[in-house]
Amino acid sequence: MTPRTDATLPSASLPLPGDAARHELLQSVVDVARAIFGAAASSVCLLDEEADELVFQAVSGEGEEFLVGRRFPAGRGIAGWVATSGEPMVVDDLSRNASFDRSLAESTQYVPDALMAAPLISDARVLGVLEVLDPSPQARSGVRELDLLAMFARQAAAALRVLPAQPAGAGGRALEGERREDALQLLGSLERLLRGTD
Repeated sequence: MTPRTDATLPSASLPLPGDAARHELLQSVVDVARAIFGAAASSVCLLDEEADELVFQAVSGEGEEFLVGRRFPAGRGIAGWVATSGEPMVVDDLSRNASFDRSLAESTQYVPDALMAAPLISDARVLGVLEVLDPSPQARSGVRELDLLAMFARQAAAALRVLPAQPAGAGGRALEGERREDALQLLGSLERLLRGTD
């Protein structure tokens, strides 16, 4: 069964008008995920439902200079499988995995040997995929690490839901009132999770 996508979210095209907070959140997600898992790279791709594509929204490490904004069909590769299934995945040897789309990886100018991926899910909707490429062997050694990545992805998705892209002309206006409190609470939960204190 394919998880529902959220038609109320803006399409995942770049730039996201007036939304510095959203961009900053996504960049911090990939930077922290890359550091936690000792990876060569990390990325967040969001689902553009209208185009049926995944779009690189933030990248840390390999490819960060040119991948943001790049699109690929939502059904391709491991990211496509994770987005469709709504399930996280870890692959220690990509050369032996049938879901791995080598030509897609080559088009990004970085072909990993291993990866971990988790869907960004909020309210039973897949918003996109968080990938960690070539994580350290210790970071991908068990279910606990994959669960950590999945929890991290869920927290990031929840934060995205309270930080929607603002309409053009909003001028990067700060969140106010209850929405601001919700965003701060989610980001605090994410920080505690990453520090292992939640």
